[in-house]
Amino acid sequence: MILVDEKVYYINFMYNKKTLIQYVITITLIDEKDLILPVMPKGTRQEIVNATINSSYIWNYCEVLTLTKNMRLLSGASHTDIEERRLFFEWVLAIGDGKVGLINDVDISLHIPPDLLIQSSGNHVQSIVHGIYLNLVDSITDISYFQDKAILAPTNSIVDQINDYMLDLMPGEEKTYFSYNSTLTHNGNDNVVDDVHTLEFLTTINASGLPHHKIRLKIGVPIMLLRNIDLKLGLCNGTRLIITKMGKFVLEGKVISGSNIGEIFFIPRLSLSPSDVKIPFKFQRRQFPISISFAMTINKSQGKSLKSVGIYLPSLVFSHGQLYVTISRVTSKQGWKILIVDGDGQNTDTTSNVVYHDVFRNVY
Repeated sequence: MILVDEKVYYINFMYNKKTLIQYVITITLIDEKDLILPVMPKGTRQEIVNATINSSYIWNYCEVLTLTKNMRLLSGASHTDIEERRLFFEWVLAIGDGKVGLINDVDISLHIPPDLLIQSSGNHVQSIVHGIYLNLVDSITDISYFQDKAILAPTNSIVDQINDYMLDLMPGEEKTYFSYNSTLTHNGNDNVVDDVHTLEFLTTINASGLPHHKIRLKIGVPIMLLRNIDLKLGLCNGTRLIITKMGKFVLEGKVISGSNIGEIFFIPRLSLSPSDVKIPFKFQRRQFPISISFAMTINKSQGKSLKSVGIYLPSLVFSHGQLYVTISRVTSKQGWKILIVDGDGQNTDTTSNVVYHDVFRNVY
């Protein structure tokens, strides 16, 4: 049995009919609306849909039991705001189902209520940062300040832009850590330098799950782990920490997410290889397996509960369920704000919601 925000999944099937032995298979699933679909490089919509669990041959042996309460939204609610949260909850579900907005062949044009919008006077990054991270400098010693806040964006390049801006706002001495890169294939002659895969070229590669070649840090900056370090201690991919000390070969951080909040751990450099199949050669990068997490991609935010979430959309969401995931991170309507920028760089109150209705077949 798997219990998630809005569904319980029981997955049972007969493994060996001759011996009549029944095996219960437990698979961790996220609610279909709360799910960024499998990444299929250059895949068509149909190929992406076919990669989902309910397109598998074992789906006929699955039983889906549906819950009715979103525990994230109702957590800590008083009697006075239950009705407001209920209406917001229904709006969130309708967005996940693709039932709100003007539907066309590609996506859904969604109008955002004025009270959820952040207006920008020109500097969009500054506006979204000041809208979410109020009193930044005065609050950096409070462990819960970064624990409950994040800015979400659809792409890594936008996230890096926000993180760089916020790092410059942080007080204190800055340290820069550079990676060591090397190829894992040789041209057969150790005395000949590979003219194609030079060290300068390797430093320019940014891939999913791979830390940047250059990492700038300060004391008090929130970071996120990009690799599993010690699962027993809760140091896994996605764990967030606050930098407390910066050494030459090791970082010290205080955990602000998961089951070990407040614990101090050391983070070493690791030799990591990208898993991106679009890179036609193998190389490894020795670097701290972290990224700054003032802001994070929508995909990376899955599974997190936050009190204050800002969505920055200078470009539209591009994958099924991304917009729903951003809204369902928060525990109340007051905790969700969005800044939308159109193609001319102007504020707008309309954005795109991508929903593949094919994904919901055989689920309800």
